[in-house]
Amino acid sequence: MTKKTRTRFAPSPTGFLHIGGARTALFNWLFARHSGGQFVLRIEDTDQTRSTDESTRAILDAMSWLGLDCDEGPHFQAQRVDLHREMVRKLIAEGKAYYCTCTAEELEAKRKAALAAGKKPKYDGTCRNKDLKKSAGSVVRFRGAQTGITIVEDLIKGNITFNNDELDDLIIERGDGYPTYNFAVVIDDALMNITHVIRGDDHVNNTPRQILLYQALGFAVPKFAHVPMILGSDKARLSKRHGATSVMAYKEMGFLPEALVNYLVRLGWAHGDQEIFSLQELIDLFSLDAVGKSPAVFNPEKLLWLNAHYIKGAKITRLAEEMKPLWPEGAKNADPEFTQKVIADMQPRAKTLLEMTTLADFYFVESINYANEAGQKFLLPEVLQHLKDIAEKLPALPDFSKAGIENFLKTFGEERNIKLKIIAQPLRVALTGKTVSPGIDEVMVTLGKDRVIKRINDAVRFIETRAKA
Repeated sequence: MTKKTRTRFAPSPTGFLHIGGARTALFNWLFARHSGGQFVLRIEDTDQTRSTDESTRAILDAMSWLGLDCDEGPHFQAQRVDLHREMVRKLIAEGKAYYCTCTAEELEAKRKAALAAGKKPKYDGTCRNKDLKKSAGSVVRFRGAQTGITIVEDLIKGNITFNNDELDDLIIERGDGYPTYNFAVVIDDALMNITHVIRGDDHVNNTPRQILLYQALGFAVPKFAHVPMILGSDKARLSKRHGATSVMAYKEMGFLPEALVNYLVRLGWAHGDQEIFSLQELIDLFSLDAVGKSPAVFNPEKLLWLNAHYIKGAKITRLAEEMKPLWPEGAKNADPEFTQKVIADMQPRAKTLLEMTTLADFYFVESINYANEAGQKFLLPEVLQHLKDIAEKLPALPDFSKAGIENFLKTFGEERNIKLKIIAQPLRVALTGKTVSPGIDEVMVTLGKDRVIKRINDAVRFIETRAKA
């Protein structure tokens, strides 16, 4: 009987969930969903000096925001230490592990001597056959195979062969009694019945050691798939100098989770030339066969393009909710119906929600500052009378809709024998204080007749005051 697919994501809570970790989680989640299996979340918090509750919460929040729900967990590795210690004792009893009392200084001297002799700086087995007992500060090492080969049957990279004589007798329990990563991860994956270990290819060199541990403990070896790393535009490993690497930083910058999910899955996975995928499409189509063997390059512009696409297709009510924490103070208490109209104006133009709040700031101010570059350039004496006449005629305009305003401005230009562009930009600056905005008719409808008339009159006074100065 075929085992039910079980994947896992096992972050260490020593910082925020970064882009690389999020992609690993996403690939595991999609693989489990595609195969009708289960996705397990495990927090690997045995590093007691670096693990924090704050980081754990940040990781869980990021997973929740991305929509990567788990079927089991979160499990906490630190709560499983007794299981790990039990397995350490089992290996010692079977002669497959031993106590080592070599000090850090001795190990460093051995490393330097090996390098000087042109050898690989691995542990030389000093304590391997001493049959030592547990003592203060002693560690436990796995008695690794010294001959033969270990083959990693990688579902992405193909078979990778390692000579066992190049592998260390790795430490499986530290002097403080806590398991090391390589040991704890094997025990937890085995006892949680994980069938597929999908992780970054920075773990490739750990895998042969872990396979030997599975075999020594009598556990079935899971299938491994190592995903190539993510690089910055300069082909160096993605880091803060390439921009934000924390998932939640993208939320704070006004990205939608579906845009980030769509983008992350395309970093290393492809389905023909298709760029935009719904979540259900990703679940239906995802396979490890389509994951590339080469590193993926992070392209912020592509992510912005995707985000703009998802903003355009989102419901106004949803965007209004997402934007609540992003608005400046003056906009946070605005009438919700008015705010939704503002969002509708900006929705086709903004690449991020944060950009939308910046572009839309003029809607929420009591008065516009015209003493800026736009005001100096376009609010000139030659447009003064036009603006006065528009402000005078607007109160009687019966149809204050986009079509009604468009017809009003067209008729206004024809009556004065002037082209619309003569008054369009001054009117835009009068209403927004900017040279770029949504269409004037859209802005006027959203602002409402009273605000529009007030702002035009304010601009008139600005021109008159400048003329007198």
